[in-house]
Amino acid sequence: MRKYEKHWDIYIKLKAILEEKVCETSWKNFWIKDVCDVKSGVRLTKANQEIGDRPFIGASDSDNGVTAFVSNNNKSIDENVLGVNYNGSVVENFYHPYQAIFSDDVKRLNWKDEAMGNKYSYLFLKQMILSQKIKYAYGYKFNGERMKHQKIMLPVTEAGLPDYDYMKSYMQKQELEQIFYILNYLHQEKN
Repeated sequence: MRKYEKHWDIYIKLKAILEEKVCETSWKNFWIKDVCDVKSGVRLTKANQEIGDRPFIGASDSDNGVTAFVSNNNKSIDENVLGVNYNGSVVENFYHPYQAIFSDDVKRLNWKDEAMGNKYSYLFLKQMILSQKIKYAYGYKFNGERMKHQKIMLPVTEAGLPDYDYMKSYMQKQELEQIFYILNYLHQEKN
């Protein structure tokens, strides 16, 4: 029981710190092209794929977009990036902290302010992009140009710039709540 109480105390303290950082904020529309660099993947057919250890990211809506593991090299090798499908499962997107190679059906998004690119800010961006999914379908594809000109809402600083600290704190708070939920569930399973 003491172990559980310790987790509870840690959760309460961390949640209080994060809630202080995640207070009311202002939001603003941004064109994706104004806050992110949008880079293309490279066509790699199944026939040309060489089996290996590097994740190959295709236009999939599952398995974090990983459709194969290859040893191929091309100019699409990237990491710490958001892979956004513009073909296949359109608008689906996944964060890739690891080195991967990207299909020509997937665009790679990096924050223009590279120092702000981290797991939490990219997971926040993921959700903002996914909120636009309803607009795109077979007759109105989410192609590269539409992606660049898609508006997304982001929290902003007093200077009107994207508030990366808010994004990070918000996603850390979400993660903490999920971890606590799982720990609570596991504790109840034992009893």
